[in-house]
Amino acid sequence: MAHVETLEGQKHDYDDYTQDGTVDLKGNPVRRSKRGGWRACSFVVVYEIFERMAYYGISSNLILYLTKKLHQGTVTSANNVTNWVGTVWMTPILGAYIADAHLGRYWTFIIASAIYLTGMGVLTLTVSLPGLRPPHCADPNAADCKKASTLQLAFYFGALYTLAIGTGGTKPNISTIGADQFDDFEPKEKAHKLSFFNWWMFSIFLGTLFANTVLVYIQDNIGWTLGYGLPTLGLAISIVIFCTGTPFYRHKAPAGSPFTKMARVIVAAIRKWDVPVPIDPKQLYELDLEEYYSKKGKFRIDSTPSLKFLNKACVKTEGSISPWMLCPVTHVEETKQMIRMIPILVATFVPSIMIAQINTLFVKQGTTLDRKIGNFNVPPASLAGFVTLSMLICVVLYDQFFVKLARKITKNPRGITLLQRMGIGLLIHIIIMTIASLTEMYRLQVAKDHGLVKTGGQVPRSIFILLPQFILMGTADAFLEVAKIEFFYDQAPESMKSLGTSYSMTTLGVGNFLSSFLLSTVAHITEKHGRKGWILNNLNASHLDYYYAFFAILNLLNFVFFMFVTKFYVYKAEVSDSMEILQEELQGLRPLPSSTTGNHVESIN
Repeated sequence: MAHVETLEGQKHDYDDYTQDGTVDLKGNPVRRSKRGGWRACSFVVVYEIFERMAYYGISSNLILYLTKKLHQGTVTSANNVTNWVGTVWMTPILGAYIADAHLGRYWTFIIASAIYLTGMGVLTLTVSLPGLRPPHCADPNAADCKKASTLQLAFYFGALYTLAIGTGGTKPNISTIGADQFDDFEPKEKAHKLSFFNWWMFSIFLGTLFANTVLVYIQDNIGWTLGYGLPTLGLAISIVIFCTGTPFYRHKAPAGSPFTKMARVIVAAIRKWDVPVPIDPKQLYELDLEEYYSKKGKFRIDSTPSLKFLNKACVKTEGSISPWMLCPVTHVEETKQMIRMIPILVATFVPSIMIAQINTLFVKQGTTLDRKIGNFNVPPASLAGFVTLSMLICVVLYDQFFVKLARKITKNPRGITLLQRMGIGLLIHIIIMTIASLTEMYRLQVAKDHGLVKTGGQVPRSIFILLPQFILMGTADAFLEVAKIEFFYDQAPESMKSLGTSYSMTTLGVGNFLSSFLLSTVAHITEKHGRKGWILNNLNASHLDYYYAFFAILNLLNFVFFMFVTKFYVYKAEVSDSMEILQEELQGLRPLPSSTTGNHVESIN
């Protein structure tokens, strides 16, 4: 009887360990009852609320600081905003590489947070010290306004780009750390993970809502020192909150450079381009199942027929010992998974250009309209708060009602597939830019009727005529942006989750750079041969309605491209399925995330 109780106790002890390769900071296997789950995620989610407050406290009103305080023109300031935001969303590739290949997600995040906080601190100093900005000018568009000096610009943009480097290490790792707290091999935790990214976005936009309302009001009406100081304090608080949760986190150990791994596969396949691939996939090269996969807590993937050319990398040939000549099947399949997502990634560039308009041209439009509600002046950047509110409401409705209803019809645990959800978001972007074009056409007509074209005076219409485009942008985010983060995380190989997450951020970076390119190009082309141009400092004399109509057509063409590439996309198999196959091949051995796995299992058997 005592022996039976011992076995039952051992089995319970065994079941309490996570099976997805997660460990503590010292590399020891972890118990799910002690670490991870929503308890650990609560620290991560609360961190994100404060961090988003900090980031959007700077970015939401940035175009107004550049125009009003640094006296830059519409095109220059808009491009400076999108170039900086583009950098913010591109640096996560570097952060993901460092995390996956060297330091792990936790330590990469901690170091990057220190850099982030340094940038925020210096930025607060630059808006506080009079010597670091040009003298006040009543009309920032006037030709006699003194421009910011090279030194003043160097301090301000140096701080901005230091901040951008810091976010490169935090953005791709914080959401991945959160998702790592759920074990795919435990049914309840896997079910919770399906809702994680919805609530993750919910936390992001809570912080964003505060930034787009309270902080932009403070910046516009009280002062930039307090308006920047509060986000800096918020970031410091968020870092403390994250560190407080350290004893409860599960961690994934670095799995080696994903770029090197993928490069080896591609080079090996090219070098063996004329070698035939055997019909039987068992003849392809693979690492030892028990030694490499089971005992090290790594995941093996079976060979698939897609992108068959890359299978040449794992064909055994005479003398093919070098990793640049012979790669295991799992490495080949991981490379395929990252390559298969690239067309989907490209299809998200255009909607990212639309998102870039929220804090640039949309805000600039708001400055030309009547902003009074009684004695209160509505800050133009605060309209972005309606993007947040719309997104929050839509995420809750989607998660609590739409998914449950759709499940009954589709039998899909997510209600609809991730790509279908993204497609709905793309459709909404077409509608958004159509409405934005028509609204701007109406605003310009009112300006003409009141003789305000040359003077650039305030158009006698409420700023709230812009609400539809802001509200619909939030609705689009609830579909596209949430699904995008989950898609690139979910479809990335287990050893490349940070890199996969960085895909969803890279698209925003590319979108912002493309926005800068399009704005400069269109402004230049439309000003040729003595024409007025579509985008001028005086928006009443501009033609943003044409520019937005161009975006509507671009979104339509992009949607057609998206439908084409998704037709050929094949979702990767669930990791738990591949692990079940591995368990069968190992005669029932159950993998644990440590080198003691074999001994631990044997004691139970």
